[in-house]
Amino acid sequence: MAKQINVALIGNPNTGKTSVFNSLTGLNQKVGNYPGITVEKKEGICKLPRGVKAHILDLPGTYSLNASSFDENVVIELLLNKNDKDFPDVAVVVTDVENLKRNLLLFTQIKDLNIPTILVINMSDRMKRRGISLDIETLEQELKTKIALISTRKNIGIDKLKELINDYKSLSTEGCLDISTIDINYFENLAKVFPNQNLYKLWVVISQDASFGKVSRNQFDISDFEVKSKIEIKALQQKETIKRYQFINNVLKKGLTVDTSKATSLRYKADRILTHKVFGYLIFFAILLAIFQAIYDWATVPMDFIDESFASLSEWVQNTLPSGVFTDLLAEGIIAGIGGIVIFIPQIAFLFLFIAILEETGYMSRVVFLMDRIMRRFGLSGKSIVPLISGTACAIPAIMATRNIESWKERLITILVTPFMTCSARLPVYLIIIALVIPEGRFLGLNYQALTLMLLYLIGFLMAIMSAWALNKILKIKTKSFFVVEMPNYKMPLPKNVALTVVEKTKAFVFEAGKIILAISIILWVLASFGPGEQFNNAEEIIAQEYVGESEDVIEQKLAAHKLEYSYIGVIGKGIEPVIRPLGYDWKIGIGLITSFAAREVFIGTLATIYSVGSADADAETTIKKRMSAEVRSDGTKVFNFATGISLLLFYAFAMQCMSTLAIVKRETNGWKWPVIQFAGMTVIAYLFSLIAYQFLK
Repeated sequence: MAKQINVALIGNPNTGKTSVFNSLTGLNQKVGNYPGITVEKKEGICKLPRGVKAHILDLPGTYSLNASSFDENVVIELLLNKNDKDFPDVAVVVTDVENLKRNLLLFTQIKDLNIPTILVINMSDRMKRRGISLDIETLEQELKTKIALISTRKNIGIDKLKELINDYKSLSTEGCLDISTIDINYFENLAKVFPNQNLYKLWVVISQDASFGKVSRNQFDISDFEVKSKIEIKALQQKETIKRYQFINNVLKKGLTVDTSKATSLRYKADRILTHKVFGYLIFFAILLAIFQAIYDWATVPMDFIDESFASLSEWVQNTLPSGVFTDLLAEGIIAGIGGIVIFIPQIAFLFLFIAILEETGYMSRVVFLMDRIMRRFGLSGKSIVPLISGTACAIPAIMATRNIESWKERLITILVTPFMTCSARLPVYLIIIALVIPEGRFLGLNYQALTLMLLYLIGFLMAIMSAWALNKILKIKTKSFFVVEMPNYKMPLPKNVALTVVEKTKAFVFEAGKIILAISIILWVLASFGPGEQFNNAEEIIAQEYVGESEDVIEQKLAAHKLEYSYIGVIGKGIEPVIRPLGYDWKIGIGLITSFAAREVFIGTLATIYSVGSADADAETTIKKRMSAEVRSDGTKVFNFATGISLLLFYAFAMQCMSTLAIVKRETNGWKWPVIQFAGMTVIAYLFSLIAYQFLK
């Protein structure tokens, strides 16, 4: 059986590395985290010619081996450590044909580590339009490597790349530069102390120890070697960079020609509009509004179908299986709970679809540049908008994304305010509450419910930047930061990339939420189906005596409501009711608030379970929305009226309702201090705004 080849996919951001990864692995990929750190780890399997398999590791984007973030340090740690199980047999460096000079800096550094390296030049379909021509044979000779000229958009060159990976043993491991020329005496001494070691590898360890922190020393210990100051090491790094660009310039003079007369000014014209100080914001606002309108309009049919299907399934289970505890658990606990989250797959999928398209087109980088003007005023940088916008999908990866912010103060503030952004887990809560309390009319052709959802997203964003402003004034952390953002070329979204992103993100959301919901649904059903004391155990006799002469249907409804009220879950709910009553919530909503600390979207699954257990309605197909709409207080008024609905929306807009997010904040800030402050602050803000809203609107 052929040995599996370890392949490291490396490249600058925005070179199309993800597209190459998707083309090689397809659906045979998985996403996790590197052990002990929150940097995302993407890996997959690629089938090569002659039955060989390649394990593809998609490393975080990096500009060079001079790390300034955890993401970049992951790349260096792996490339220095031959004992790592993922250490590459071959490195595949992905470059963009329009930015070849800058991309080759990283390539030459990796080549100098004596790792077999393949150069991938991506986006070859743009060469003719940009007037670019390449002499591949000359470039291969000068760079001492093999080159795959590819276009993931046109699916050109992928088979060639697979062949090169398969034949990696024939690649030259000779380096591009002699690193010792930047300080001959220093490197001569280094070679004498470590005669059998790669000089450039030693230099990377020395320079990274100084600029980033202790890196893996692997097979050697340099602690006793001549110590240079950080300033001296920085100066040598600059010398190294200059030497590398001199080498790259000479190579490209021989192998690259550009006809500037063919270059188009379309990108320049588009940038002038999309980053305009007035029109840029209006366009961004219009795009967001269109997205939220589409989420409502496009997802209505599949949502209704899913809702009715789960109601019908629950009825079928009740009528088909033998009556008993298991049947009740299946119909009222498991099916109702899972149905409460599956119904929102269409909206979540559409949300991820639009985010993926914005990233693929290159527009998201323009948004980063545009928003820097605003962010600076609130103690943040334009780079903070990436986590904030990512927070509309999920706060967890958004908080991880703050590692690219160099300033600790700006990074900390971004971490603390990101959970105010409306994530996809809040979406199910928003959608069901909006459907209950906001009418379906239109204003200027726009749905009232879509406008409400848009307003909730804006409220979350405004609270985030106002909190950032306050934290910037409160936190006494001295810091300096510089804002640099790359503007990638505009391009049509690659359908395969968009589709894989939507499938991967939606699947992760549903399955991760599904595990929690399934467990909580079962626990809730048990707590709602059993209870302490005579009021629960003798419920049949009590109701029979109290409602003598009433119809069988009425008695069944009263019995179900009585049992729920005196069940274990009813006792818990009533225990917290005095605290939440001023917000307009009853004990059933209180149970939803408690369980949703596991994950926000569990609120809907909880109510689905509670109202399924508490309902003896003859029409078993009554959906969760109808059950919630019909819920009344003891005085006959609706529980989910306009005042309560707005109060709930505001509570979920501002509260930290996610244990997983707290855990990530703890890991990213290396302690419980900031997560506790964050949780307490957001809870107080949520309670106060909900209290004011309900008391004013009721």
